[in-house]
Amino acid sequence: MRRVQYERSGGPEVLEVVSVEVPTPGPGELLVRVEAIGVTLPVVRKVREQRDPIALGGEVAGEVVAVGEGVTGYAPGYRVTGLVFGHGYADYALLSVAMASPIPDGASAVDAVALVRSGLVALGALDAADPKEGESALITAAASGVGHLAVQLARVRGASRVVGAVSDLSKADFVRGLGADEVIEYEQESWGDPVDYTLDAVGGDLLGPAIAALVPGGRLVAYSSGGGTIQAYDLLVGAKSVIGFQMAQVAKGRPALYEQWRQELWQYVASGQLRPAVHAEFVLDDAAKAHMVIEERSNLGKVVLIP
Repeated sequence: MRRVQYERSGGPEVLEVVSVEVPTPGPGELLVRVEAIGVTLPVVRKVREQRDPIALGGEVAGEVVAVGEGVTGYAPGYRVTGLVFGHGYADYALLSVAMASPIPDGASAVDAVALVRSGLVALGALDAADPKEGESALITAAASGVGHLAVQLARVRGASRVVGAVSDLSKADFVRGLGADEVIEYEQESWGDPVDYTLDAVGGDLLGPAIAALVPGGRLVAYSSGGGTIQAYDLLVGAKSVIGFQMAQVAKGRPALYEQWRQELWQYVASGQLRPAVHAEFVLDDAAKAHMVIEERSNLGKVVLIP
């Protein structure tokens, strides 16, 4: 089978396709014939920044072809999606049954990778903000795989005003089409009227402006892999708060809530309240091009690899 990997850190050019044996599922694992792979910013960052090469994991969707010892609830022929911590950029991938989710009838593998993991992060971050009916929301990285779903979910959960923040105003029409009332650019001196809560996927130098954009008592939910520093004084003067959110904590520690969110996402899609968007589909051999889109922050929605 084919697998994308790399031997040294760097940009997209370090990715290469190699031929390897099809893996065998261990206890609690599913062997999935991969039909779609979601490309994420954290993986792209690790390729460039992490000294030692890592397995390119992430979101996959496809058909179960074999199961490991102790697996219940899944069998060959089932269609699933989930997060792979090992090699996911491949024709076949090993998926822990604990991270697996069935794909509803009528939904494609591309639909699944565009919705489930990114949607879980968006919905989880939104729940962490504890939104109230009629509050206002600011979503950073509003055109990203997670952000474009968060914009829609904020509205579904009762936001009266949704502001999308983007790196370039060329994305404004796309974000407004998702339901945002306003679109701002990160470099703007003023981010407009303050909001009740912010969902931040960027971090770094953007944390300061994101805190400043909150009303007194406002909440910032930080779920970025980009790091950054927050000054305590900026929180004290407005009685503002910062909440960290990590999906792995929920997946491992609160599986019932994790499953509830998964079902909720598909229900929103079925009712037409949520529309996952796919920026582009790349074949496996063009993984470098897919990473380049993410690095350039030019994507509108999800970037997907198709083995």
